Amino acid sequence: MNDEMVSQDLSAAVVQPQGDLVAAKLTALRSELRKAVASGILHMILDLQGVRAVDSSGIGLLVSAHNSLEKAGGELTVIHASKDILELFHTMRIHQHFSVSGN
Repeated sequence: MNDEMVSQDLSAAVVQPQGDLVAAKLTALRSELRKAVASGILHMILDLQGVRAVDSSGIGLLVSAHNSLEKAGGELTVIHASKDILELFHTMRIHQHFSVSGN
């Protein structure tokens, strides 16, 4: 993976994207998330500390990751979302599907 930092143990992973979750930058992250789920990761923490913007493709990626993890019996957690991203997630009611917390 190019810009993202990933650390994992047997069933959990922390993913720290180092840029915005927008269509032009999601290919590598999408691939890494798929690999993590396929390898048996059940608990994924997405740390948005370095993310300032999320577009509809980014939201789609998060929903897809949540659905894949949930199907496998796992869960997605988003941490360190900025105030604006947190507000977007609440407006779209994403926080009703998986845990989302701010800075």
